[in-house]
Amino acid sequence: MLKEYRTIKEVVGPLMLVEQVSGVTYDELVEIEQANGEMRRGRVLEINGDKALVQLFESSNGLKIDDSKARFLGRGIELSLSMDMLGRVFDGMGEPRDSGPAIIPEVRRDINGEPLNPAARDYPSEFIQTGISAIDGLNTLVRGQKLPVFSGSGLPHAQLATQIARQAKVLGTDEKFAVVFGAVGITFEEANFFISDFRRTGAIERAVLFMNLANDPAIERIATPRMALTAAEYLAYEKDMHVLVILTDLTNYAEALREVSAARKEVPGRRGYPGYLYTDLASMYERAGRVKGKKGSITQLPILTMPEDDITHPIPDLTGYITEGQIILSRELHLRSIVPPINVLPSLSRLKDKGIGKGKTREDHAPTMNQLFAAYSRGKDAKELAVILGEAALSDTDKKFAEFADAFEKQYVSQGNDTDRSIEDTLNLGWDLLKILPRNELKRIRDEMVDKYLPLHEEEQA
Repeated sequence: MLKEYRTIKEVVGPLMLVEQVSGVTYDELVEIEQANGEMRRGRVLEINGDKALVQLFESSNGLKIDDSKARFLGRGIELSLSMDMLGRVFDGMGEPRDSGPAIIPEVRRDINGEPLNPAARDYPSEFIQTGISAIDGLNTLVRGQKLPVFSGSGLPHAQLATQIARQAKVLGTDEKFAVVFGAVGITFEEANFFISDFRRTGAIERAVLFMNLANDPAIERIATPRMALTAAEYLAYEKDMHVLVILTDLTNYAEALREVSAARKEVPGRRGYPGYLYTDLASMYERAGRVKGKKGSITQLPILTMPEDDITHPIPDLTGYITEGQIILSRELHLRSIVPPINVLPSLSRLKDKGIGKGKTREDHAPTMNQLFAAYSRGKDAKELAVILGEAALSDTDKKFAEFADAFEKQYVSQGNDTDRSIEDTLNLGWDLLKILPRNELKRIRDEMVDKYLPLHEEEQA
């Protein structure tokens, strides 16, 4: 029996106080019915004795508390799940946004998920090909990994997200691959871009999209990533699919969390964010991974914009602690029309060594990756030295490294938003660029491997 109360005492902004309640739990869903039959929804934010603080999903404008009643539903927010979700677009609360029919659920799941026993986790080890050289070749994404993208305001992370969504695949398996895309607090134009790009390229056939717009309530913004992850868990662990979850922009999620925390009058932490920001982010990021005995997996690619491009800001800072690396977009490369503008030197994938090598990508992947990193770093140093002292101050070898750095950015990092490179293409391109350098400078690759691969590319050029 659902509990109904006519003891609504106060409404301030999106918050409503209900008194004389009993048996009500945190996060429980609430329906508010007015005398004219109009319904509004909310969830329990806080319980203090017999008082329940409810956050409304919709605006409180026009809400008459004298003749309204609050009905507590005895459950949290749930998502209807079925294979029919593939190819569909939903709003941040899991309701269809594409004018299609409502999902007839095979199961319903609480969006907060269930804790995963750490002992049941399997180690990520399989290469995911994104078709982007700067990721595949140098900061490899592995199935079951959490690899965030750190961007800045105005940088093309949306284009990068859609490119990865349509190109990503697990090599050497016949298992089904799906993309779950959760957009948090985006503008109508951005939502339109994502949906039209997915439809234009056909990627929507294997995708589930959750779109939360900037004018939607803050409480919905908090639910959207969990909606996406609940759908991913269903596809991965019940339908044995490889699922790539792309969440953008998690900075908007953290801002909504701060807004709700302020409304609850909680003691703020760093820069006004709640003190539990770390554990809250971890509760989402840790829903990625592989489970022993299950064929499916969840790989996460969260995208967040760093306020003022500050990597020490609490959101990217805490994200870096929880996840296994980061892909960093560079404003300098973006201004020089490098697409995508991935800054490979500070970027890092902590699991890249687990997903590359013989039988996974190619035997020369690890040594060429290390050589490209080292050569690009030295080339950047040489270019900075030339700016200060003039090019005449550089040795012939340093000039070669500077030439390599320019070619590396223009040919390897920059590939446009529509180019899908196989890992073979990426590795071969790396060897082509290494020909710029004197052979005795290839110190991170064994001689027998240089003999095996470099002559092939010298012959191709000849």
